[in-house]
Amino acid sequence: MQAPEFLASHAAHVEKALADMLKTHGSGVSERLFEAMSYSLLGGGKRIRPGLVIECFRACGGKDIGTALPAAMAIECIHTYSLIHDDLPCMDDDDLRRGNPTCHTKFDEATAVLAADALQTLAFELLATPSSPAELRCELIRTLAIASGAQGMVGGQMLDIQSEIDSSGIDLLAIERIHLHKTGALLRWCCEAGALLAGASSAQFDACSRYGKATGLLFQIADDILDVTASSVALGKSAGKDEAQNKATYVSLLGLKQARELAEEMREIAINACELFDSDGAQLKALANYILERDS
Repeated sequence: MQAPEFLASHAAHVEKALADMLKTHGSGVSERLFEAMSYSLLGGGKRIRPGLVIECFRACGGKDIGTALPAAMAIECIHTYSLIHDDLPCMDDDDLRRGNPTCHTKFDEATAVLAADALQTLAFELLATPSSPAELRCELIRTLAIASGAQGMVGGQMLDIQSEIDSSGIDLLAIERIHLHKTGALLRWCCEAGALLAGASSAQFDACSRYGKATGLLFQIADDILDVTASSVALGKSAGKDEAQNKATYVSLLGLKQARELAEEMREIAINACELFDSDGAQLKALANYILERDS
């Protein structure tokens, strides 16, 4: 399934904004470091996370997308830093990302680690830019730090690594805990950030939060399914890595059929959360469908 037209439009908008932003940040930076940062950040991708920020912003009544752009760019910096780290030999040890050599393969491990570190700090610099009230900026920075740190993505990655070493006792609840942190925390942040930037009501914020939680699990289940059903060429990264690395996944635990059923259940939860927004939630519904039905 191709990405919805609106997501492709958001991706192009964010891609240009990221490229323009990098041009203003290159002065005084090591040429090799800057090249590695740009190579990874501008290496393509579906830009689903920025799309979630923008679409939740719009669903909650936001008008000027420029208001949401710093958060959309920030989450892509965090996502890219996490991918660089994921691909390192000490983590997933992958040499292919988005159809191109991974950062450490293209450059070297030390450069890749530093490029990822720089992108992480750049995300918080972008959120601190005075494009919204100071109190709101502080809240976005605080919540992104939680979602990306030990209580979020990084903590989930640690749980995932531990499950590879010892998969005994891994059940559905344990898998859900891993991915609510590793994948879900940042996707949920995208939705909540968009709502906050739009000045959402408490009901709108809660709907975006529910949507983000369901979408986070949906995204991971779909990824687990694709790992066993799609080719490396289609994925733009190595297929079959989960089984090769003895990772506990929704597919390994439930089987392909039940994993698909659970994914469909998560999609329905996400779509139901959009009902509050009436027609303004149509694109969020389309995004949930795309996340499940994508082929890469």
